[in-house]
Amino acid sequence: MRWGVSVLGMVLAAAVAGQVQAQPAKAYAAPRTADGRPDLTGVWSNASVTNLTRPPGVPKLAVSQAEAEALVKANPFMQLIEAENGPSDVNDKLLEDGNSDRGYNAFWIDPGKSLSSVKGEFRTSWIVEPANGQLPMSDEGRKRARDARAERMKVLYAGPEALPLPERCLIGFSGAGGPGMLNTIYNNNYQIVQTPGAVIIVVEMVHDARVIPIARDRASARHGPAAIAPWLGDSVGWWEGDTLVVETVNVNPKQASAGPVYLSEKGRVTERFTRVADQQIFYEFQVEDPVYYTQTWKAEMSLNGRSEQVYEYACHEGNYAMAGILGGARLEESKGLTPSQGPGIFGTPIPKRGGGQD
Repeated sequence: MRWGVSVLGMVLAAAVAGQVQAQPAKAYAAPRTADGRPDLTGVWSNASVTNLTRPPGVPKLAVSQAEAEALVKANPFMQLIEAENGPSDVNDKLLEDGNSDRGYNAFWIDPGKSLSSVKGEFRTSWIVEPANGQLPMSDEGRKRARDARAERMKVLYAGPEALPLPERCLIGFSGAGGPGMLNTIYNNNYQIVQTPGAVIIVVEMVHDARVIPIARDRASARHGPAAIAPWLGDSVGWWEGDTLVVETVNVNPKQASAGPVYLSEKGRVTERFTRVADQQIFYEFQVEDPVYYTQTWKAEMSLNGRSEQVYEYACHEGNYAMAGILGGARLEESKGLTPSQGPGIFGTPIPKRGGGQD
């Protein structure tokens, strides 16, 4: 009898255990603000070796850990950091090529150390649609990008207003301020401040600030006059369940033609912020622009929590270096030369510490 009861107990226990295991995992419960919304406040980072578009020759969006490590090792920024690791070699002839851009060395860059993990996958691009991870630019879009670059180069160094927007400290480098908010070579941090009526996103790079009014719902969201096209665009937000939705139109034409997110007057960017863990926000955005793109395209990203404080980015390039930039251009002109841009920090082979070459 005892044996039978024992077996019955084991069977019942196994059945109960099976029922427990069959229960789905509980959905993450985000902390709430006083008005009951998911709390997005804090400091978040999108630092990563992953970029907007997929590297050449990489066919997959998601890769294994070993593949991710190989892509990180092949990344130019990682190679620069590795090459400059260790004590300096004063005989490495690093400066003999006259490339002053190499003064912007690995000490100043902090792009991240790994591919981003999004939805538990190592991602090779932020773009998820189209499937090739590339911008689906139309012929008109490619022409606009080429023309905008040619126009800039034609007057580059003519005066302060002709210099690139980030060098003038007007907006951040590489689309850091958005829309959508993209990672760059350093200062990949964002501070979100949230109230019932507005969400403010302070961007560390160049200290941009996006002030986004929050409407009751999508139907009541209103943009400003189309004649007003501010830096970072005209944004308005609303909540859809536990997701903050931000719609942006009328991005300043000078920003919109500089990329990396090219936008025409008909361009519209919709961003979504969903808190999915104590230390992570799932951030996604889609770009609709029938002029510059052949289809709507979408991107996904993880914003990861940081415990540090975001300090002011003083943008010394615009405050102090502008006179040097323009003075150098005038010096070249006095020698009968046409001022031109340098080759960049990757313009020449990167000497390894100790005098070796890649």
